Amino acid sequence: MPIDPSRRRIIEAALAGTLLGCTPRGTNRREAAQGGNVVEANAELIVFNARIATLDPRRPTATALAVAGGNLIAIGNDAEVLALSHDGTRMIDARGRRLIPGLNDSHTHLIRGGLNYNLELRWDGVSSLADAMAMLREQVAGTPAPQWVRVVGGFSEHQFVEKRLPTLDELNAVAPDTPVFILHLYDRALLNRAALRAVGYTKDSQDPPGGRIERDKAGNPTGLLLAKPNALILYATLAKGPKLPPEYQRNSTRHFMRELNRLGITSVIDAGGGFQNYPDDYEIIRQLHADDELTVRIAYNLFTQNKGGELADFERWIGMLQPRAGDDMLRHNGAGEMLVFSAADFEDFREPRPELPPELEGDLESVVRLLSQKRWPFRIHATYDESIGRILDVYEKVNRDVPFDGLHWFIDHAETISDRNIDRVRALGGGIAVQHRMAYQGEFFAQRYGNDALKRTPPVRRMLDAGVPVGAGTDATRVASYNPWVALYWLSTGRTVGGMPMYGEDNLLAREEALRLWTQGSAWFSGEESRKGVLAAGQFADFAVLSDDFLSVPDERIQGITSVLTVVGGRLVHGEDEFARLAPPLPDPMPDWSPVRRWGGYQPGTLGQAAAAMAHGHSHGDGAACHVHHASHAAHFDAPGDLRGFWGALGCSCFAF
Repeated sequence: MPIDPSRRRIIEAALAGTLLGCTPRGTNRREAAQGGNVVEANAELIVFNARIATLDPRRPTATALAVAGGNLIAIGNDAEVLALSHDGTRMIDARGRRLIPGLNDSHTHLIRGGLNYNLELRWDGVSSLADAMAMLREQVAGTPAPQWVRVVGGFSEHQFVEKRLPTLDELNAVAPDTPVFILHLYDRALLNRAALRAVGYTKDSQDPPGGRIERDKAGNPTGLLLAKPNALILYATLAKGPKLPPEYQRNSTRHFMRELNRLGITSVIDAGGGFQNYPDDYEIIRQLHADDELTVRIAYNLFTQNKGGELADFERWIGMLQPRAGDDMLRHNGAGEMLVFSAADFEDFREPRPELPPELEGDLESVVRLLSQKRWPFRIHATYDESIGRILDVYEKVNRDVPFDGLHWFIDHAETISDRNIDRVRALGGGIAVQHRMAYQGEFFAQRYGNDALKRTPPVRRMLDAGVPVGAGTDATRVASYNPWVALYWLSTGRTVGGMPMYGEDNLLAREEALRLWTQGSAWFSGEESRKGVLAAGQFADFAVLSDDFLSVPDERIQGITSVLTVVGGRLVHGEDEFARLAPPLPDPMPDWSPVRRWGGYQPGTLGQAAAAMAHGHSHGDGAACHVHHASHAAHFDAPGDLRGFWGALGCSCFAF
């Protein structure tokens, strides 16, 4: 966007004719303090000529901001903020682009997802099955034996123009010898014949409780695995595949964080996961933190691992950790999303709602009583109102004896929560974390429960009207995509990724409201309301400059938005387009046949668009395209020395989380 003449005169006076990366002349902090939101300090970084949505009601719009010591020290117009510059200030011209607070995913699985990101072919955002299968075919050709090709969540059959999944015959034709595993939502997995051989399923294999191995007339497995409704069979099968050794997991996690940065995410709250044991399975993220290589702020919850031994898990962890232990980049956030196994329902809308067992109340009471006594924040997975009602009965009982009294607790998901239970959450001082899972499952929900019930899944507007804290997120990566812009599209349009309208006007959010749930809203869920979520002096310098203006672009362009410049704590962690030269270096994905080398992560629609985005997004400083993102050299990959660790014994066999 061109700079108007009056603003240009101010800028030129301050910058002596240079814009990007310049060394400006002296400062006048006293003048700057007269008109802006300013903390007295010299600026280390100034971004100007931006359209800033601060989300701060005291000053909702601005054009420039200044950073020092990892925090915002000023936000205002260009003249106010540029006056804080000095000889060492780094200056960035945002060129009229929209700038927003960094996005904060209140429920995701970054720690687990990062360990596997480099192994996974992502169909997130791919608009046709034909394109998805072309990607699969190319990845199969470049994947060395005995590795698998995996597509693990993040898509729905309804996003494809064909409105279907691939057939088993199609998978076997594309990959006669390479194992292929495709996970679709929480409901099914597709395995080709090579994958069936790799996992050892035969006509003698038994169905696990709540799951089914589909068979042909002779009793042989076909390759279709179904959750009925327990997804244990899906995840236990996935866990039989190869896993990365620690060095590669570290590389994989860095690439996953950079992918989140590319989408404008600067903070997440990690909800743990099945068989994600503390502290062992947190070692990679702890190493990255110790080496100052985290580019996303992480608040992590601890998820019980032992059915029947949940109380013992939390007693042990309480002895190891103080509530909120850690620092601004890696911090403990309490218990959950699994508190007790008996309280966990299943969100497979192709199956009837499960009835939770009678021991729920006793199991949950003992754990929540302990957490409240020790002042540990807690969260709990609950999809259905029937589950939430029973959970709240327990919470109310414990609260009478051990008052929560401002302790942050919240419910995750709550797709079918009733008005009565929303009010009960509010009365107990709790919150609700919502995710865009219905954008991937809305069609299946409507088929089972009808369009009227679909209209409030979840009733976000009613939650906000009741005064309940609401934070937005994704629940990535095994059902919904980690892409926040798909979630923002869902919140503001009420449509699925397949385009089906779900909600009426009474359950849609204005775009700025939706953005608040992804910034201010989510900050409550880690107790960081005073440090993140708005752009104001004293807050963390976490922000993103967008490829498109979320507040004004047509609906159909929202899902394609990325960040062209992402900053965390004043540090530049991602840059593309005109800011590509500012991007910090990142080692190539490991191993060298990784799908991330060829395809990256979230795909912008068609195969042609995906290829163009990869070539453009991974260009070198001289403008030449990067040619490492191809699989033709995969056969030259040298496996690491620890073959047993790499080719992988059983790992996580968690079910629906």
